[in-house]
Amino acid sequence: MAKLFESIGKLGLALAIGGGVVNSALYNVDAGHRAVIFNRFQGVQDDVVGEGTHFLIPWVQKPIIFDCRSRPRNVPVITGSKDLQNVNITLRILFRPVATQLPRIFTSIGEDYDERVLPSITTEVLKAVVARFDAGELITQRELVSRQVSEDLTERASTFGLILDDVSLTHLTFGKEFTEAVELKQVAQQEAERARFVVEKAEQQKQATIISAEGDSQAALLIANSLQEAGDGLVELRKLEAAEDIAFQLSRSRNVTYVPSGQGMLFQIPQ
Repeated sequence: MAKLFESIGKLGLALAIGGGVVNSALYNVDAGHRAVIFNRFQGVQDDVVGEGTHFLIPWVQKPIIFDCRSRPRNVPVITGSKDLQNVNITLRILFRPVATQLPRIFTSIGEDYDERVLPSITTEVLKAVVARFDAGELITQRELVSRQVSEDLTERASTFGLILDDVSLTHLTFGKEFTEAVELKQVAQQEAERARFVVEKAEQQKQATIISAEGDSQAALLIANSLQEAGDGLVELRKLEAAEDIAFQLSRSRNVTYVPSGQGMLFQIPQ
């Protein structure tokens, strides 16, 4: 019985050791990742291992896993415009490595290639592009600036084995002096617009006064001509029209009683 337990113990130990060896000889590459194999005797292998479970030689080979999915990174840069204005720019980059160039990236740059490459080349390209534009042009031609930065940065990153899926300017501000100058200019423009409105309003009022005076003068001239031609007849006509209007207004009032002339009327006056 003792020998049986001893045999079972040896078998279990052998299985445990065998399982550990097998487990150490397997490694997984997750979705969107790639692996580069480092061999202790031959160095970094040129082959790139895809997704899935793979075998390796324990202790001799070591897998280095790289994430090949697009990842975002914000790079802030302080630079100067063509007219020597300080510009604060933040660039948002979506980047990923070229899978076939991972052995070269690992050998020449390292696993932290994004930390070593992206800040330096982004600063270099942004300073070169922004220096071509004035501060005002950076605002009015922002789309052109963004496109030139994207083209130059994409070309520059490709030399390091990186692909840039998207490059965009997310933040663009200027120095305190330029901001104050812009605010003062806006205030001056608003005051100029207000002054122009006042002048235009005064001019319109002047024209209205002239037109009204010309109308009164024309009316007076027409009345004078009518009096000359019709004599007192026009005056009598205006009197009749005025009397008719007064009679109409009085007839609508309850406090006015019309008494015909030439007839006797009795009024009952209370004692």
